[in-house]
Amino acid sequence: MLSPLYAWNRRNFLRIGAAGVAGTTLAGMGAKPLQAAGTSAAGYGQAKSVLIVMLSGGPSQLDMWDPKPNAPAEVRGEFSPIGTKIPGVAVCEHLPKFAQQADRWSLLRTLAHQEHNHLLATHVALTGRPTPLPRGGSDLDRVETRNDFPNFAAALDFVRPRHDGIPTGVSLPNYLIEGPLTWPGQHAGFLGAKFDPWQVQGDPNAPDFRMQALAMREGMNIDRLKSRQSLLEELNHGRAEHKNADTQTLRDQQQIAFKLLTSGKMVQAFDIHRESEETRERYGRNKFGQSLLLSRRMVEAGVPIIQATMGIVQTWDTHVDNWGRLKNTLLPQLDQGLAALMDDLDASGLLEQTLVIVMGEFGRTPKVSTLPGQTIPGRDHWAHAYSGLFAGAGVLGGQVLGETDEQAAFPVTRSWSPADICSTIFNALGVAPDVTIADPLERPHLLQNGALIQELYSGRAG
Repeated sequence: MLSPLYAWNRRNFLRIGAAGVAGTTLAGMGAKPLQAAGTSAAGYGQAKSVLIVMLSGGPSQLDMWDPKPNAPAEVRGEFSPIGTKIPGVAVCEHLPKFAQQADRWSLLRTLAHQEHNHLLATHVALTGRPTPLPRGGSDLDRVETRNDFPNFAAALDFVRPRHDGIPTGVSLPNYLIEGPLTWPGQHAGFLGAKFDPWQVQGDPNAPDFRMQALAMREGMNIDRLKSRQSLLEELNHGRAEHKNADTQTLRDQQQIAFKLLTSGKMVQAFDIHRESEETRERYGRNKFGQSLLLSRRMVEAGVPIIQATMGIVQTWDTHVDNWGRLKNTLLPQLDQGLAALMDDLDASGLLEQTLVIVMGEFGRTPKVSTLPGQTIPGRDHWAHAYSGLFAGAGVLGGQVLGETDEQAAFPVTRSWSPADICSTIFNALGVAPDVTIADPLERPHLLQNGALIQELYSGRAG
């Protein structure tokens, strides 16, 4: 369901935002990274890994991180607030573990952009860029294409390629796809399939979970695999005269597969069964909790960008039974999994070099509503103000940044956008501010296309 302001906001957003990518593309064409000198910006280079906990569908700011207990009943919802370790700051009563760990987090309450459609907002959230629209057709049907801007992991892989068998990006536990709709922003876009993050499909909580892609068939070992790789390279070399975009993509993917197969580190990282039953119980024996545990193992293996999505696509799209779904499933699983993750990262020292971000593509409407044909109320899409969590890699914990109005509908202090999150991620990973890539029309784009959220590190309001 769309906000009545949707059409006006989309036109304004596209007019004042960064230029979208347009036109027909060939995968990987025209992209040239520029290396730049270092920087002294806050948080620069402090992260070896970034973990994005993606709450797909849009979690309610009012019913989680930004409660408004004095608002009218049709706004405040059914939950009560509880205090946290941050003096004077309250969150939802169904986040008790977070409340006790609030001193580890920066809670940013004024994220905002102008996109109220799931697919388009997901592209904005995962790339920091407006979604390029098709020529003709409805933007409501806009799905993933190779015209898209590369997501964070793909762009990092392009400007800082790895050759050690460790993928630059891993996304788990599933691709964001529903029927004919594939959410944009999940791959390398115009950079081509060579730079796509590795997408994990499967439930880490399943007893038989294992990465089939990293499993060698019976009788195969590393030496035999390398021998076959050499033979394949000779065959490919002999067919160079038939090289085209499709065959090059296949060869790129073959090289990536060989590197992963011969990397014992990744094989071990994906073997979640190495964890004790006690540890697995701490995270929660459910798909999301075990995905966070697997994400922690990706951090330990040195993967630079990990995306862990809670459940399936649009899990947090609570148009119907908002409070029942939050109370009975979503919030308990989120609260337990995040608490275990933060305990482990902190105890191992990895939190000092891991930027953890918890966010959705937008928030939920202040006003409660009931969809036609439904009897249990919920909240609709809302991108004008929503909340996100940040921790680790130099981020100052125990603070709240930004303030919304009495209904958590609009910021009353400065707001930050997905473009600002983009800049903050690349800054944390030590990507210099003047590094660019070119789109297929040879137009340069700064990777850091927003403003660094310096307040995460300084504690000073913007």
